[in-house]
Amino acid sequence: MAAEAGVSQEFDLSQCVREPIHLLGGVQSYGALVAARLHDAVVDTVSRNAGEVLGRAAEELVGRPVTELIGDEQWALARESTEAADPSGGSSDGSSDGASEGSSDGPAASGVLSLSLESDDGRVRPFDVTVHRVAELLVLEFEPRAADGTFVFQNFYPRVRRALHRLQGATGVTECCAAAVREVQALTGYDRVVAYRFDGAEGPGQVIAEVRNEGREPWLGLWFPASDIPPQARRLYARNWIRVIGDVDDATVGLLPELREGTGEPLDLSGSILRTVSGYHLEYLRNIGVASSMSVSLLHDGELWGLIACHGDEPRRLTPEVRAACEFFGIALSLQLAAVAEREQADELSGRRRALAALLARLSSQEPDALLRPGSELAELLRADGALLVRGTEVTATGDPVPAALTGLLERLAGTGPVGEVWSSDRLPEVLGLDAAEAEAQGVPAGLLFLPFNRDGDLLAWWRREQPAPREWAADPARPVRTGPGGERLTPRGSAAVHRATVRGRSAPWSPAQRVVAGELWREMSGLLSRQMVELEARNTELARTNEDLDSFAHAAAHDLKEPLRGISNAAAFIVEDAGAVLDATSLRRLTTVRRLAERMDGLLDSLLHFSLLGQVGLEREELSLDEVVDDALLVAGDRLEEQGVTVVRPAPLPRVRADRERLREVLENLLVNAAKYAADEGSGERRVWVEAVPVAEPGGEDGRPVTAVVVRDNGIGIPPGQHEDVLQLFRRLHRREERGGGSGVGLAVVKRIVERHGGRLWLESPAVAPDGDRGPGGGGPGTAVWFTLGAPDTP
Repeated sequence: MAAEAGVSQEFDLSQCVREPIHLLGGVQSYGALVAARLHDAVVDTVSRNAGEVLGRAAEELVGRPVTELIGDEQWALARESTEAADPSGGSSDGSSDGASEGSSDGPAASGVLSLSLESDDGRVRPFDVTVHRVAELLVLEFEPRAADGTFVFQNFYPRVRRALHRLQGATGVTECCAAAVREVQALTGYDRVVAYRFDGAEGPGQVIAEVRNEGREPWLGLWFPASDIPPQARRLYARNWIRVIGDVDDATVGLLPELREGTGEPLDLSGSILRTVSGYHLEYLRNIGVASSMSVSLLHDGELWGLIACHGDEPRRLTPEVRAACEFFGIALSLQLAAVAEREQADELSGRRRALAALLARLSSQEPDALLRPGSELAELLRADGALLVRGTEVTATGDPVPAALTGLLERLAGTGPVGEVWSSDRLPEVLGLDAAEAEAQGVPAGLLFLPFNRDGDLLAWWRREQPAPREWAADPARPVRTGPGGERLTPRGSAAVHRATVRGRSAPWSPAQRVVAGELWREMSGLLSRQMVELEARNTELARTNEDLDSFAHAAAHDLKEPLRGISNAAAFIVEDAGAVLDATSLRRLTTVRRLAERMDGLLDSLLHFSLLGQVGLEREELSLDEVVDDALLVAGDRLEEQGVTVVRPAPLPRVRADRERLREVLENLLVNAAKYAADEGSGERRVWVEAVPVAEPGGEDGRPVTAVVVRDNGIGIPPGQHEDVLQLFRRLHRREERGGGSGVGLAVVKRIVERHGGRLWLESPAVAPDGDRGPGGGGPGTAVWFTLGAPDTP
């Protein structure tokens, strides 16, 4: 209640998040701040307690040389101290938009030195001075040193050395942090010291190690909401290794001037040791019974990994030496944690690489699709629930069941990163703006890792199911503020108010080693695909050349052989005409056979010539009425059908298609003549042929979806299933040449070649079921159905 009474207005959490905590315009009262311009040493800003702490009123210092306060020699030492800490001469960017605190690449550079000031009565007062740069300013923060506070390195060093030695002996992350909190408590004397690890850059945090004095409730294992440490505070923690609050009830001391000339804002105190504290944070500390605190940043790869947080029951000031030791300890712990993480990653990476080598060695085929065949263990390589390979329109997957939305999600996400760069998330629903229930309903996996092979959408992906994780929160993360006697206030945290909840919509995280191995597999597959593309192009070139040679040979053979055949036929005719009266019957019969065989060979060569030309003549596709093309075919085949007593039936209007008119007419003409040729025998029933377009699953289709196919059915003698492939070959017949109206055996081969030139497929069914469900009206034969597609989709 006392804490709530300290702040009268209603609590606004969004204001807490937006608060520019580096521009609060004040310092803690136990020390004083002086900021002077580097180029001329003139004082720019001073804390208003300069008179009490330094013996010179703030108004007297502003605009005057700082050397009047500390002397030329000590000013030179102050400048050198920051240069030694930051040899590059870099400094804060001086921005003041509230979002620039974290723009530095790492912790801000600062130096510490001892200075003495002489008062008007001649007394010399020692100070510990922390120095850092802010743009064109050198900021000096004075902390009075007690008379008995002389630093003795020999007394201090053994404690620090012992603490670092114990830290180096720890192996795991938890063990390192447990050793660290014990040593920091021993160095500082705080009543509670915890190690706090963040779940992501903007996520909540968990206490993973704790040491506490008797009487304090345990926090070990508890999670604290992300709102407890807002983004701007995290950016400052990343810039400053250490942050100390001596007394939560300290009266903040303002700056003179309040707003700097030229910027119109208070002095940027991002790197300040004395910087005052947000009222929201002070209220939070009071609510959990803390009178003083210290936070030491833990960084990994320049990012804030966690904190060592220290809480005291009483106000507590730390000397610069103790702060320096804790800062140094934070650096050492960060390095140790990084070393532990790197060792664990190296061990995992070694194991994953062995699994990758075994996976590649076990592949019985060099085709990339073999990676997803049973036994390949591709999913197990990254400890995933399944894997998926996309190559063009082909999608191959392993894992049961494959999430329904996975393919569509990959199409959405494929362009989000560079080719060959791993993209991963262990909280995909959150990335997509979905809650766990929505993600489950839509079939969205919780975890996804994929690598794009190219800009065409080819990729390799792994996915993971949701792993609900129970958590114990120090308070309800959905209610960071509650109403009390003083209105809405920040909620006190503690085990007495443990809130148990389950985190959903997340999978097990993807480790750095798994990401590295995924990238290595991508490089292996990219090399394989490149080699295959080169081989495929070479084979296609050779195949095209071979086909061209075959077509040229067939054309030349057919054309060049016709002339000798005509000579043979003519010679036989002339012999019969000139000497027929003197030849015996056997000789005349043999000459007649020679002429008949020559004429047959001429017909076969015509068919061969026509077949070869089909491979050379281009297609002229256009939108056609299939009914009109059937009518055109009947103009040629109608007489033949009429002679055979065959009726052509079209049960329904036929659709429009995109095809070459002449080639499609030739297809239908051949099929209609063929159907008439093998129509039902005399007396077995009415001879009929049906022509229609039917949605059907195309044999060998890639996705199993139905396509519109044209089918020509008859109720004739049928074709045995074992001979379906034979009748599609050139010069293959099921009967002797003189039976069933003769023929060269080229018709169905021509049909097949024209259909394939259109990009379609042709297949046979026998016996064929007529549209009315019978084997043919009137008890006809088993019949044959010839189906074909034309490659391009039919149009309405």
